[in-house]
Amino acid sequence: MAVIAVVDYDMGNLHSVCKGLEKAGATPKITDSPKELEQASAIVLPGVGAFDPAVQHLRLRGLEEPIKAAIASGKPFLGICLGLQILFESSEEGTKPGLGIIKGKVRRFRRDPEITIPHMGWNQLELTQPKSLLWEHLPPQPWVYFVHSYYVDPADPQVRAATVTHGSQTITAAIARENLMAVQFHPEKSSNIGLQILSNFVSQVWAKVAA
Repeated sequence: MAVIAVVDYDMGNLHSVCKGLEKAGATPKITDSPKELEQASAIVLPGVGAFDPAVQHLRLRGLEEPIKAAIASGKPFLGICLGLQILFESSEEGTKPGLGIIKGKVRRFRRDPEITIPHMGWNQLELTQPKSLLWEHLPPQPWVYFVHSYYVDPADPQVRAATVTHGSQTITAAIARENLMAVQFHPEKSSNIGLQILSNFVSQVWAKVAA
């Protein structure tokens, strides 16, 4: 049985993510155990809240190295919202170093009278890696749900899997690199589109297990 570990570090609505994964046909398990992360078939790192407490909680629970090791091993990994941001080296929101798995920085939206901060609500994706398995069976420019005040700015633009435009700013909405995928929006709150994205991730997990 393929078990997807959902990382518990006190920084996210884990149950809504688990419900979405269950609807997508997965068997999620909420855990903060390094051993269970190692044994799981895949890992999902959700998150809401602030950057510094998130990385501190991960480190206090001894989860930084198991997460890095899982990604390096080729295990399917999906970060959601704050779970995307903490993969980067640093954030303008705080002073603590991020996990540094992806080179780049998390930045705050520029002040603009035409936009609201946080960026909250439905918006359309521009798929910059349209052949990514994460986007299978999606329409062009799918609508998804965002809630965030900061966005990721990867050093290597090739890792961008999707962008979104908020006011005059076009920012990274998702990244994908081999087995590592992460999104700024909330698939668990994005209706049928979000469920399809989660289903696509689960399909990759099953393919990895069967290989």
